[in-house]
Amino acid sequence: MSRNNVKEILYRLIAVSLLIIGFTARADAATLQDVEQRGVVRCGVSPELPGFSAQDAKGNWSGLDVDVCRAVAAAVFNDPGKVEFTPIQTTQRFKALLEGEIDILSRTTTWTLTRDTSEDIDFAGVNYYDGQGFLVYKDLGVRTALGLGGARVCVIEGTTSIKNLNDYFVLNRMMYELKSFPGVKEAVAAYENKQCDVFSSDQSALYSILTRLKDPRGSQVLPEVISKEPLGPAVREGDDQWADIVRWSLLIMINAEELAISSANVDHVREVSRTPAIRRMLGLEGDIGAGMGLGRNWAYNIIRKVGNYAESFDRNVGKDSALKMKRGLNANWRNGGIMYAPPVR
Repeated sequence: MSRNNVKEILYRLIAVSLLIIGFTARADAATLQDVEQRGVVRCGVSPELPGFSAQDAKGNWSGLDVDVCRAVAAAVFNDPGKVEFTPIQTTQRFKALLEGEIDILSRTTTWTLTRDTSEDIDFAGVNYYDGQGFLVYKDLGVRTALGLGGARVCVIEGTTSIKNLNDYFVLNRMMYELKSFPGVKEAVAAYENKQCDVFSSDQSALYSILTRLKDPRGSQVLPEVISKEPLGPAVREGDDQWADIVRWSLLIMINAEELAISSANVDHVREVSRTPAIRRMLGLEGDIGAGMGLGRNWAYNIIRKVGNYAESFDRNVGKDSALKMKRGLNANWRNGGIMYAPPVR
C-alpha cells in the first residue's frame, strides 16, 4: 500500500471520528428537544418518601422533589402536570439517569465531589440542605449518638450514609454492626422487626419515616447531625441547556420567595410592580428565557402554577404538612438560613 493511500485512509478515519463526536455532542445536547417531542418530562423519584416524593391513594405524586420536576414542566410546557414520574431504588438511580430512562433525577440525592466528577452527572442546585442523623427506639435509653456504641444500625445501600457512619464511629472510637438494605421499605421493615437498634439516614428522611412507623411514639430522632447532605436534582453531563433549565427552574422558586412573589399574588404583582428584577422575572422586560430556548413567561408560569420555594416547603415538609419540619438552614438567607439564589439579570 502506498504512502498516499495510507494518508487517505487516516484522513477518512479522522473525518469519521469527528463526525461521530459531533453527532454524539448533538445527541447529548438534545434533551429539551426530546422532552418537547415526547410531551412530558421524565423524572426519577424515591418510591415512597412522604414530604419529598410519594403517591396518594389516587396515584397523584407530591413532595419537595416532585415540585422541582413540576417546575421544569411548567417552564417548558406551561403545564406542571406534564411529568412522568418513575420510582427508582437508590442503587439504580444513577444508572437510570445515565442510560436515558429519565431526564431528571430528583430523588433526595446528596451532591458530593465524587458523584459530581466521576458519575458523568451534573447537579443542578440544592433544594434541601440536610444532614445525617439517627432514629432510635426510646426504650434503648439513648439520648445522644455518643451512646450508640455496639448498636446494630440499619442503612440503605448505595447511599452516603454508610461512609458517614464509619467516619463517625471511627472518630468516636465506637464499634457498631452495619445492616444494609436495598431500599427504604426493606430498611424500615428491618427496623420495625427489631433487626436493628438504629436507623441512620438523612434527618429529613428520618422524620418522614417516623410518621409511617406502626408505633411512632416509641422512636425518636436524636439531636446530632453527623454530616453535610446538600440534596438536589441531577442531570446528565453534556447538555448545558437542559442543566440550565433545571437549575433555573429551582432558582426561580427561591428568588420568588425572596422577592415575596407567590402563586397567590403573582398576577397582582405583575400588574403593579415597577421593580426591574421582578419585571425581568415575570417576562415584562427583557427575555431571560431566550438563552435556554424557553418562552418569555416561563418563570411566571413556574410561580403561578407551582409556587415559590416557601410554598413548596410548607405544603410538603413544613407547617402545612404532616412532618411539621422547621425551615432551619433551608430558610431564605434574608431570614437567617442559607437558601440563596443568584440574581435574575
